[in-house]
Amino acid sequence: MLDDNFATIVTAVEEGRTIYDNIVKFVKYTLSSNTGELLVMLIGPLLGMPLPLVPLQILWINLVTDGLPGLALATEDKEPGIMKRPPFKSSDSIFARGVGIQIIWVGLLMGFISLLVGYIFWLEDPDPFTGVWRTMVFTTLVLAQMGNAIAIRSNEESVFKLGLFKNRTMVIAVTTTFLLQLALIYVPFLQRIFRTQPLDAYHLIVALLASTVVFAAVELEKWFRRRRKKSTTD
Repeated sequence: MLDDNFATIVTAVEEGRTIYDNIVKFVKYTLSSNTGELLVMLIGPLLGMPLPLVPLQILWINLVTDGLPGLALATEDKEPGIMKRPPFKSSDSIFARGVGIQIIWVGLLMGFISLLVGYIFWLEDPDPFTGVWRTMVFTTLVLAQMGNAIAIRSNEESVFKLGLFKNRTMVIAVTTTFLLQLALIYVPFLQRIFRTQPLDAYHLIVALLASTVVFAAVELEKWFRRRRKKSTTD
């Protein structure tokens, strides 16, 4: 209305859909991360373990691991074919269209993988002060959240087709979070504050490989979604 050009309406709708999509991505990322943390803290003691995460580690995850990649999701570009999809109903919840289900299953998967890794190493050395099991839970959970953040940059498109490094803000956020996590593990005074133990190459590789399960699972779900969508349009 300001420039007397109807084409501006199309641009405004496109921008609005992009903003809405990014809000949904942020909600999915944050709540699935919180679900994973909750599962770890609830199930760990039931298995006989001490608390898998100490309060400062939980605070770190909520402020840094959730914060930096979560904010980077807000800078994501528009989805391919965003103007071809039908409009959503105004009465639809933000958790509609499978969003709520994805939050739950991704969160449960993150929690299960992190707890499984921690439990295996806890059986080897259950001491919470000298054993690496708690650091393994902490690190695997953080890395799994990084994988989730990268994978949910698009609701349907594979990130490999989208471009792993297309969103530079996300690259910076994930890289910064990863380096800060390494600092918590290997810098002595941070080890004392966050109750972590230094991980050798074997432990770090295990945490990295375990965390990629979440990334692969989200990518696989998107593949099935694309395949189902294609079969309905053929």
